[in-house]
Amino acid sequence: MELRHLRYFVAVAEAENVSRAALNLHVSQPALSRQIRDLEEELSLSLLERTAKSVQLTETGRVFLVESRAVLQRAAEAVSAAKAVAVSEHGELHIGYAPTLTARMLPPALRAFQAAKPSVRVLLHDLSTEEMLAGLREGKLQLALLARPWKAALRGLRFEALGVDPLRLAVAPNHPFARRRSVTLTEAAREPFVAYRHAEYPDYYSMLSATFARTKATPRIAEEHDGVSSLISAVEAGQGVALVTASLACLAGQRLKLVPLTPAPAPLVIGVCSPKAALVSLVGSFLRSIKDTMVAEKR
Repeated sequence: MELRHLRYFVAVAEAENVSRAALNLHVSQPALSRQIRDLEEELSLSLLERTAKSVQLTETGRVFLVESRAVLQRAAEAVSAAKAVAVSEHGELHIGYAPTLTARMLPPALRAFQAAKPSVRVLLHDLSTEEMLAGLREGKLQLALLARPWKAALRGLRFEALGVDPLRLAVAPNHPFARRRSVTLTEAAREPFVAYRHAEYPDYYSMLSATFARTKATPRIAEEHDGVSSLISAVEAGQGVALVTASLACLAGQRLKLVPLTPAPAPLVIGVCSPKAALVSLVGSFLRSIKDTMVAEKR
């Protein structure tokens, strides 16, 4: 018995007519009738009751129809899964990322993934959180590495936490705070702040507000910037201080001093976000690369 026998049987059972089924299957009526008879002979069962104008399922045939549909559905799913893997082995993976938050985890994860899947082309997109979430929903991105978005923003998406990134106060090397072991939130709030553009990074302002909520002072935003490079330059030039994550040290190096805050604010939860219907083989492979490199880093 082959899958074609099941397909032919299901087609005849649903059409209740051999001629109509043959037309739908693009085969001749005699050939179709012969395939059904072969199936019944192989099973030693009577599946159909034939009349001059139609066919009807026997009780045995009704049971066999349910199981035949299930087998054909499972076969179709197996084909789809195999094709998905084939595409992922030679496809493209578009990843949105926040440079500051992923400076440590992304390079080694990318190297490990490319070593495992050299035929996959990985395209990185430096985007704001809002842009990444929109890209995931629109199918422009398959994966995003970012700070945990608000729950309402995750509609239709899944988020998996990978780790946390402590908050620090970034200051110029010659700033008085640069020599301190820590700075209180109240002291920091008196300084002019350099921040990201509110329209493009609303989550940053939510973080800023939550961090200083326990103080009576509200940070004054002296400048807004559209990216991390210009923000680093502005702080280095003494235009103000900035609330950043500890991983900024990977990008800023000696250009800035990152000072701990007291009391310590809640750290950012960093993770990976993807559509709920994402291509499991590709996204899963990259996620494993990230996790493996993070585990190796802790050893």
